[in-house]
Amino acid sequence: MNQDRLRLDLADLADEVTPVDLRDRALRTSRRLGIQRAVVTSAAALAVLAAATGTALAIRPDGQAPAPAVPSVTSTPPPSEASPPPSAEPSRTASASPSTTTGGGPASVAIGRLFYGPTPTGDDTSAAGYLWSYEPGSPPTRLAKLPRLAAILNAAVSPDGRRVAWVDPDDNLRVADVDGDNPRKLTPGGHRQVERDCWTPVWSPDSRRLTISVVLRPEPAPAWEKGVVELNTGTYTRLAGIKGCHPLWSADGTVLAYADGEGRVAVNRPDGSAEKLIPGVGGSGARSSFDVASISPDGSRLALLLRKPDEPAGDVARELDANAVIDTRTGRQVDLPLGGRTLRQAWFGADGRLVARVNAGDHNVLVLIGADGRKISESREPAALKDLQILQLAD
Repeated sequence: MNQDRLRLDLADLADEVTPVDLRDRALRTSRRLGIQRAVVTSAAALAVLAAATGTALAIRPDGQAPAPAVPSVTSTPPPSEASPPPSAEPSRTASASPSTTTGGGPASVAIGRLFYGPTPTGDDTSAAGYLWSYEPGSPPTRLAKLPRLAAILNAAVSPDGRRVAWVDPDDNLRVADVDGDNPRKLTPGGHRQVERDCWTPVWSPDSRRLTISVVLRPEPAPAWEKGVVELNTGTYTRLAGIKGCHPLWSADGTVLAYADGEGRVAVNRPDGSAEKLIPGVGGSGARSSFDVASISPDGSRLALLLRKPDEPAGDVARELDANAVIDTRTGRQVDLPLGGRTLRQAWFGADGRLVARVNAGDHNVLVLIGADGRKISESREPAALKDLQILQLAD
C-alpha cells in the first residue's frame, strides 16, 4: 500500500509516530486469517466478548435465535437540533481536485458533504487518525485529530455533519465538533466505559442522541448493556431486546439494523420490540454478512458486505466496505447502474439518494443514484482519498 497516499501526502506535518498498537495489529491480522465472529443471540441481548491477544472476539453460548417479527414503521423523529456549526476550518487541505464526468448539474450540489477516516489496512504507524471532509468541486479538508484506532474502528460523524463521536483507547465515550473543537467526555447513565468494537456509537437521525453499549462489568466476566444517551441533557435510557454488532439507524427514525454476528442481519424497532431477520442472508443461505454499512431512510434497503460460504468472516471490528445493496423485506439484491465497475462503499442520503463509491484504478469514482434507481451523475474522487473509508454522507 502506498503510505504516502494514505497520509494524504502530508508527511510535512511531522505527526507523532509510535510503534503499531498490538491490538490494532491483532485486529488486522485476525481479519486476514478469517477468525469467525459470533455474538450472543439469547433474548437477554447482551454481547459477551472474549479477549485474545488483545483482540475482542465474540463468543456465542448455545441457544436459539428469537423468532422473527415485523418492525412497525409508525413514529417520526423530532425536528433536527440547531447545533452550533464547527468553528475555524483547518488550514491544510489535500491538493487533488475532482472533476465531474457525467450528470446534469454540479455534483457538489447533488452529492453533499462526505466524511472520511483511515482504514484498518496498511502499515501506517502514526498515532493520529484524522477525519477528512470532501465535497465534489472542492479539495478535501482535514478535520479533527482522533486516536488512530478509534478513527478506524468506531468514529461516527453525525447526520448533520457537525459532530463526531468516538470511543477512546480507555473506553471513554467522547464527542466533539468535526473540526475537533468543543470536546466532551460522556458517562452515559453514570457508566464510565462503553464498548468500542462491536456495538459502536451510532447517531440518531436528528443528531441529538447516540446508541451505545455501556460496560456494566469489566474482566474477567464482562457484561454490557445497550442504551441511548441524549447529548443535551445526558439522559440515558436502557434498550432491551437488542443484540448484535454495528448498528444503523434509519433517517426516518423507525428502523434499527445490525449484524447478529453469525452471518445474519436483522432489522428492528429502535426500542428492540420487533426483530426481523432479513431473508436469504446467513443461516443456510449462500450469503452471509458480518458488516453493515448504510441504511435507506425508511429502512427498506441496506448497503452491506456480503460474503460467500468460502470467504473468511474476519473479526468483530467494524468494516464499512459494501459490495451489495439489498431489499430488507425480501433479501434480494438491488441492481445499481455502475457500468460493470466494482462497488467499494455505498451511502444513503436522508432523501433516499445513494452515493456509490466504485473502483477506477488509482482513484475512485462517486456515482450518485436517485431514489428511483437511476444514475444522476458521477464525480472523480481525488486520488488522495483512495485508501480512506467514507464514514458519513451529510445532507
